[in-house]
Amino acid sequence: MSISKVLTLLACAAYVQAQTPVDRSWTILLTAAEDKKAETRGKAVHALGAIRGNPRAQTAAETALKDADEDVRAAGAIALGAMGATGSIPKLKEAIKDEATTVVFAATNALFVMGDPAAYEVYYAVLTGQRKSGDALIESQMKMLKDPKALTKLGVEAGIGFIPFGGVSYKAYKMVKADNVSPVRAAAATKLINDPDPKAAEALTEATKDDKWLVRAAAVNAIAKRNDRALLPALLPLLDDKEDIVRFNAAGAVIQLSK
Repeated sequence: MSISKVLTLLACAAYVQAQTPVDRSWTILLTAAEDKKAETRGKAVHALGAIRGNPRAQTAAETALKDADEDVRAAGAIALGAMGATGSIPKLKEAIKDEATTVVFAATNALFVMGDPAAYEVYYAVLTGQRKSGDALIESQMKMLKDPKALTKLGVEAGIGFIPFGGVSYKAYKMVKADNVSPVRAAAATKLINDPDPKAAEALTEATKDDKWLVRAAAVNAIAKRNDRALLPALLPLLDDKEDIVRFNAAGAVIQLSK
């Protein structure tokens, strides 16, 4: 090894030793966020979500929204949501227009956790297959959100975790094995719980008649949590639903709304 290479290595080692733990941590994360491997970039960007109230981390996550790899873009959206970066909301709204379904949902969830009502537009569209009047979703996005193949890409992770079935989750899981679209729509129903738009209440009411029991059960649960007595009539027919999970959820919701 030449003397110049030895000196370079010694200089690098000295630099690393001179760094504070915080400086070294930034070097690790930001270097990895620019790695040539998308998987490495995604992991590093996702880790940025633990850093709240830091412009440097926020900027790095925003940069990831423009990455060539959709998983990295999704990681950027997830990180911004986790760090509560409200200043990034305009960029997340742009990310909703991404061509990749995973990025759309990651950005939507980030907006949801930060309380931005734009998230409700996407969840409404997923549940109903329709746009709310005057919303910001573009036509290409609607085509994607109504495409079963696109929704199927989200699989179990996108939907089943949102469905509060407790001890009967195995049955829900078995359904997901054969149907990856219903849990995504069911997840969308649960996200509409706090949407004040009357159209959300109408969508949930309509969802109680859905062909898929997973969607019906989620809609019933959402109606119960909205605590809107005006929706009680929509629940009564479900007390005779052929699926016990739906009947049980409906019974609980009827009791709650009859208080």
